[in-house]
Amino acid sequence: MEKLLFVCSRNKRRSLTAETIYRDNTVYDVKSCGTNTGARVKITAGLIGWADKIIFMEKRHKELASKSFGDSLAKKQIYVLNIKDVYEYLDSKLVDKLKLKMADLNLII
Repeated sequence: MEKLLFVCSRNKRRSLTAETIYRDNTVYDVKSCGTNTGARVKITAGLIGWADKIIFMEKRHKELASKSFGDSLAKKQIYVLNIKDVYEYLDSKLVDKLKLKMADLNLII
């Protein structure tokens, strides 16, 4: 089973929503985290090592992670969804956008 790691800023809305909606998926094992110091679950080398594919909500999340974990990230398949932080947790528009962008990347069937 492939492992997906979703990353946003605080791991309270976007990445947590992605983890929630895909947690029962039979193709992928999913986790989520955030780049900010006060994130619910903070990104770590261990989480990066665990993941096969890392999906960042914005380019700046990838850039922040690259500063601390550049070598580890270089060995991973990286995706950026370009989903801004304008949604609440499990917002139906966020769910729809996540599903559409994941389908566009052929990540979720």
